[in-house]
Order: sequence, then C-alpha cells, then structure tokens
Amino acid sequence: MILWLCLCWGFSPSAGQPDSELMARYLEEQLLADYSIVEQVARRVPRQAKFLQRLETRPRMSEFHVRSTIISRYAFTTVSCTMVNSGSEAREAVFEMQIPAAAFISNFTMSIGNKTYYGEVTGKEKKNSTDNKERHKKPPSPTEGRDNGYETFKASVFIPRKMQARFILHYEELLQRRLGKYEYTVSIRPQQLVGRLRVEVNILENSGIVSLEVPPLRNSKQKGNGKAEGDVSPPPSTVIGHTKTLAKVTFNPSVVEQTKIARNGILGDFIIRYDVNRELSVGDVQILNGYFVHYFAPTDLPPLPKNVVFVLDSSASMVGTKLKQTKEALFTILQDLRPEDHFNIIGFSNRIKVWQQDRLVPVTPNNIRDAKKYIHNMSPTGGTNINGALQTGAKLLNDYIAQNDIDARSVSLIIFLTDGRPTVGETQSSKILSNTKDAIRDKFCLFTIGIGNDVDHKLLERMALENCGMTRLFQEDEDAASHLKGFYDEIGTPLLSDIRVDYPEDDVEQVTQNFFPNYFNGSEIIIAGKLINRTSDKLHVEVTASNSKKYILLKTDVAIDLPSRNDIRGVPGLEDGKGDNNYIERVWSYLTIKELLNSRLKSDDSQEKDNLMEKAKSMALAYNFVTPFTVLKMKEAGLHSELPQEEFISPSTDGIGEKVQSLQGHKAPPGIRRGQDKQRIKVSKTSADGDPHFVIDFPSSKFSVCFNIDGEPGDILRLVSDHKESGVTVNGQLIGAPAPPNGHKKHRTYFSTITILSNKPERSYLEITPRRVILDDGERLVLSCGRSAVVRSRSLEVSISAYSNITVTIRDSISFVILIHHYKKPAPYQRNHLGFYISNSKGLSSDSHGLLGQFLNHEVKLLQESLNTSHQEAGQNQTEALKANPTNTLKVKGRLVPVVWKQRRIYNGQQEVNCWFAKNNADKLIDGSYKDYLASHPFDTGTSFGTINSL
Repeated sequence: MILWLCLCWGFSPSAGQPDSELMARYLEEQLLADYSIVEQVARRVPRQAKFLQRLETRPRMSEFHVRSTIISRYAFTTVSCTMVNSGSEAREAVFEMQIPAAAFISNFTMSIGNKTYYGEVTGKEKKNSTDNKERHKKPPSPTEGRDNGYETFKASVFIPRKMQARFILHYEELLQRRLGKYEYTVSIRPQQLVGRLRVEVNILENSGIVSLEVPPLRNSKQKGNGKAEGDVSPPPSTVIGHTKTLAKVTFNPSVVEQTKIARNGILGDFIIRYDVNRELSVGDVQILNGYFVHYFAPTDLPPLPKNVVFVLDSSASMVGTKLKQTKEALFTILQDLRPEDHFNIIGFSNRIKVWQQDRLVPVTPNNIRDAKKYIHNMSPTGGTNINGALQTGAKLLNDYIAQNDIDARSVSLIIFLTDGRPTVGETQSSKILSNTKDAIRDKFCLFTIGIGNDVDHKLLERMALENCGMTRLFQEDEDAASHLKGFYDEIGTPLLSDIRVDYPEDDVEQVTQNFFPNYFNGSEIIIAGKLINRTSDKLHVEVTASNSKKYILLKTDVAIDLPSRNDIRGVPGLEDGKGDNNYIERVWSYLTIKELLNSRLKSDDSQEKDNLMEKAKSMALAYNFVTPFTVLKMKEAGLHSELPQEEFISPSTDGIGEKVQSLQGHKAPPGIRRGQDKQRIKVSKTSADGDPHFVIDFPSSKFSVCFNIDGEPGDILRLVSDHKESGVTVNGQLIGAPAPPNGHKKHRTYFSTITILSNKPERSYLEITPRRVILDDGERLVLSCGRSAVVRSRSLEVSISAYSNITVTIRDSISFVILIHHYKKPAPYQRNHLGFYISNSKGLSSDSHGLLGQFLNHEVKLLQESLNTSHQEAGQNQTEALKANPTNTLKVKGRLVPVVWKQRRIYNGQQEVNCWFAKNNADKLIDGSYKDYLASHPFDTGTSFGTINSL
C-alpha cells in the first residue's frame, strides 16, 4: 500500500494519474493519523489499498528525519528512521543511507521491539567478522548513476510481526570549499513514500553567512524532479531563514509533494550551499578549550600564470560518450586559459602523441584554434600506456621549466585523465607510482581524473596524493563534460603559491599540515592544532605566501578562550543539545586522522605504514570515529531498555571566532626583513596631515617651516612629483567637512586618498584610503587597512599596521608613511582621513617637485626683519632670539617670505613641532600658487614647473 512503485503495477501511467493523486492524499492522511501498530491492524482501508498492502513485503517507513548543525564548516548530522512491520510474520528491514565518503560515522543505535542495540567503535581485526551492520564502499550501479564521494551505510534486521524498528545514525564531516561555496548534502532515498519526512539544517558562522542557496533536489541524471531545466528554486516545502551569522533550512514535504517529486520514493540529494564573509587577512582563527582551527581563504588576489600539460586517454575504451564529453570539456577549458598561461596536450593509448613537440606554447587565438583541431581529431584506439604518458608529460614540463625563464611564482601542473587501468608498457601500480614521483621530483603537481567503473581509483588517488594534487572520479553515464569543467574550475585559477602558516613553537603542538604548495581560487586552507601554553591570552599567527611578483606576509594575534563573551548556547536551533563537545577539538581530530590515512596511503615502508595505522586507530577510538581501521560492533543494551531517542548532539561553541588584532610580530619567515619593523615608525617631520597642515623639516638649518593649503573638496594636490627622474609621483585627494562652530573657515578639508605612482623599473601604483590599499603592478591586489600585512615585490614593499599606518618603500631608497585617522564617534566636522609623511627621500632626485617635494633638496634661510627693511641673515645660534619677534622673513630661492612662529602637533598629536609659519596658502614660499599644484586626476604624473624645477 505504501510503495508508489507498486501502485504503478496495477495502473497505466495515463489512466492512473488522477487516481494516484487521490490515493497519495489518502495515504498521507492515514500515515499521519496512525503510528500505532495495533491501530494499523484494525484500520479499515479501501479494497484496492488492501490488495496492495498484501503485495507489499517490506516494512513501511513511517518516519525519516535528518537533523544537522554546521558550526564553522564542521557538520554534525543525525539521521533517524522508523520502520513498521504491519504484516503477520517477521520481515527484513533494511536501513540504507548514503553519506559523504569524507564523513566519519560517530554513533549508531537501533531498537527492535523492546530491544535496543548500540554501536561500539572497536579496532578492526585482521580477520573481519560479520556483523548485523556493515559500512562498505558501494560501486555506483548504472541505475543510480551515483558519482564518487559517497559511501553506503547499511543495516538490516528482522522486525517481528506487528512491531517497529528505529535506527539512529550520527556522522560528522568538515565541509570543503569548492568554487567559492561550501556544500552540505543529505541523501534522501528512502525507496518509498514516507509519512513524516523532515530535514532540518542549522548553520552557525561567526564570520557571517553570505550567498546562502538551496538548489532543486539533485538525482543521478538530473531528471524526474519535476523542474524545468535551469530552474534554481528550492524544493517544495523548503523554508529558509537566516540572520547575519545564523541560518535554518527545513525541508518537510508531504506525501503528495513527495509523489510530485518522485513516485518511487527516491527524492535525491538535498543540497545547501553558502559562503562566509572574508577578506585578505590572516584568516579566521577560532580557539576553544586548548584547541584551535585556522581557516584561510583570501580574496581579491590576481591569478598566477599557469604552465599546464593535459594528458588525455584516447584508448579504445574511450570510444563513444566518454571521449565525446572529454572533448567538449577541453574545448571549454582551452577557452578559459589566460593570456599569461602556457600549455600543451598529450594523447595516449598504446602510442603517445604530443601536440607540440618539446615545448609549451603561449595562449594565443591561433594556438587555441589549433589545439581544438588536435583534440577534435583524436580517435579512440589501442591500449592504455599510463606510465609512458605520465613520463612524457613530466619530461615535457621539466624541460620547459629548466630551459625557459619562467616566472618563479608561476604554477606548473599536469592534468591527467583516463577511464581504465594500465594495459600497455609498465602495468604494475607500484612501479608507475615510483616512476611518476621520480619524474615529477616535487617540482609541480599532478591532478588525476577517472571516468567509469573500470578505472583504478586507488592508483589515481595515490598518484595525486604523492604529487600535491587532487583526484576526481566520475561515472560514465553522468554529464562528464560539466564535471570535468567543474574540476578544472577548482584548479584553474591559482592565486598563491608556497603558503606557509606559522605559530610560535612554544605555544602549539600537533599542528596539522601547515605548508601548501598552491592555493586555488574558491578553495580554503584549514589548519588545526593544540595549545601548549594555556596561560597565554593570545596566539600569534603569521601567514607567508607568494603571489605572482609579490611576497605577502599577514600577521595577527588571536584572543584565547573568552567564553563569557562568546557563549552562544541558547541560540535558536542549538538550544536542545545534550552534549558539550568541543567542535574545534573534533575538527583537529578529524584533520589529523585524515592526514594519517593519507600518509599511510603514500608510504611504501611496511613499518611506517603499521605505525601510521596504529596512530590513526588510536585516535579514531578516542573520538569514536569509524575509519578503515575501526569497525562498529552492535551490542544489546538490555531486554527492557527504553527506545532510543533522537539524541541530537549540540557541540559547545564557547569562544567561537573571537579575534583581537595587534601590531606586534613574532617570527619573520625567510625572505622577510624583520629589522625594518622598528624603522618604519621613524618618520621625519616633513608631512601633510590634518586640515591639511604642511610641515617641512630643514635639519641642517635646525628649524622647520609650516603652511596650510585651503583647498576645495575634490581637489587633487601634487605632493611629490619626480616622474622624469626617479619615476615617483604622490598625489592626495581632498574630502570636505563642515567647519567647527565659531571658526573662521567656511569648511575643512582632509586627505581621503593618497595615490603613489612609480614607473621604474616597472610601472605600479598604490591607491590608499582609510579602509583599504589597492596595489596594482599589472596585477591588482586589495588589502584591508584593518589587517596587519606585508607585501613585497622586486622594487616595492607595502607594510600595513592594522588601523594605524601604511609604510611604502620603493627600491629601498624612498619611503613614505601614511597615517590612518579613524574616528569611532566622529563630530560633524571630522572625517576619517590620511596623513602623509616622508620617511626617506634619498632616492628622489634634486629636480623633484610638488608641495613637499620641492623642498627636499633645497635649503631656506631665516632673515631678521629690521625697521629699515634691510635684511641680515640669522645664524643658527640666533634662532631662539628671533622667536620673540612676531614677524621674521625666510629667503627661499631668492624670494622673501614673511613668517611667524607657531607650534604644531603631528603624528596623531604624539610629536610637537616648532615651526615658522607662512600665511596665505604658502604665498611666495612655494613656486607659483597652490592652484598650480592641482592634478587633473589621481594618476596624473605631469607638472607645470618644468623650468622652475631646475632652480
């Protein structure tokens, strides 16, 4: 009666459609109204339903619930299923659940009648025993068309007549970020219509949730979901609600709604995708009860150039759909290559054919066209020489790297695709692995793709693991073209190389992998570890990496354990937890076990493999994880134990995501000059800050000169102009604000943007605002002023002290410091603004100009003002005496400038400057008038003082 597929046996699809709708509604009413076995027996049902009920031999699934909480990418999932045997004899019930292959089962309980059985994780013995429950890898069947990445959990029991069984499964997984989104998937395949079906997912991300989406249910072939192609609306009965950091998604279809989706009870995969807020910083570091996890996924980085060799299987087994879809995917991939990339193509069967001999070619329209022709003409024939193809590809890439002056920070890789096992040449997997590793020699990464059921997935997986790559397996009857393109999209945009994450050695231990050869756009780097120094109140973190022509150093201090400020238990959706698990500790254990398993897979030493197995087994037993070295054995809890409840474990979330920024560094990695940190805060008095107030320091004369510029909002002032000689120009753009009450000014102006341009030895520019720094040297990089960071290229270094200042060093001979002025509660006449200070001007020429630049290589003289207007130069020892005179005169390039004595504070008021002040917008002090220093745009490098500069 319950299985809709059985209904179809008695009626044709065309004639039975109206009746099926009525029957579905009837089933829904009965299933929802009756969960008692006794009532089920006594209930009167229509004659037609009774007939179908007699035909039904399986127990009826009355309830299927999935509940999950995702905390900072770590997902705890509980699946609860109730089955009822309403027949007159015992029947077998099979609970089957597809779970992600990356997940670990952590608990399983089942009850049959009044007996309860619970799962106990134990070490796997050499001789595996047969249990009522087994977890095994299940190759996807052609009817299901499942892709890899899933395993099948299966438990079968006999339910006595007129009784029910309940199954409760717990598993955990760390969500992986791909193509800029985390994807959480629940398989809903009860094989029959279910009276009560509900999926509830709660998400907590302290960084902030963005781009939350629930696409239509996904089945094997994207068919039978009742949705038109291209429809992206959520499945029926889906409810989505979220705040900035919390989200709740429920899926609760009625029986009628289930029949509209799939009549056989196989609904498909319920998917949730989302991302979190992030920026180019040290990342999201979370600490709780002695453990930490570090998520690093920077954005706004220019891509690195690629050197890529495509190695494609063209053996006879690729005939038909597989080769056709491979060609379609490659056509799209070639079109996505960037102008700075280089590539080549190798086709292999029993013969190996190289498209362009002994070289990689640049990406040009003609080369892309010719490559497409080569791929189009590939035909399936012969056997499969995997070893020879990989040796050829590795030699091609190694020779290209050795013989060409490629960018040291470009990314080289091989993308290898096959549908079978080695049949020609070297066929022994161990030899192929060692030969491939010897050929690559850690110089580049190998990414492997397998299509179909005949592929040696263990060989492909290990080849990728041993050579810093990844592997993907796809089924033959799937849309392989889109899968291949999706996999390429994951690795097609490298943003960083040689990423290293460091923590103080005395503060942490048992840290997971902290060096990564590449970071690809849309992915994420995750590190976890244990704290040694539990008394410290912060953890220092430094990230170093390369990006094209630039080195990047990011650093911060993270607060340790502030539970009173971060206790979020009681948040809706998390309030009913019965456990108090440290989710960060479980992330650490999850990552550590995964790394031990991968290390064992890569090892050829039997003793090392045994040691790694024992470590993984010990940790899996400690955290109750089912792994390849542990099994779940069922034990009876007692004859009269209570039925198991759907116990949902709500992990402890104390201390989540609390961050404290600091300007102090700890340990500089290789290539970063630590000694410069102290020098960066030593700046001269020569500056333009505030409203804006200009100060010029003349050290040899032992006095300073100051002046104001009363510009208009939007004006762009030329501060330093030395474009022809040193290639450096600095412009500052003004922003307006109302004047203070009772003031003499009609408005105030501040620097909102400082633009620094340099064209030697190569063109680059910096655009600095109080919130961000944009560095563009042919590749655009965006940095937040709220995060400490260092970026260094061949001739330029930018160092950011969070919310404090930015130091720009050009060719080690020119340095500028830009102060960041932030107001927490600004008055109406205050604006967030910048101050500009010249720290080192040795690299600027004697012809430099601009409001500040014209004074860097010239001296002024102070004259005493007499009543008969004759002038006498004042000696240095007379300066103090001259202060009493309210009016004095400066001699600047033959011009006489009246000045008065003033005091000013610079550098955020930390330093007091005594100076001679020139009135009236520095009239006669500067060459021309201040309007002559207005630039037409922020990147204007011209000057109107071509003849005056030489004076």
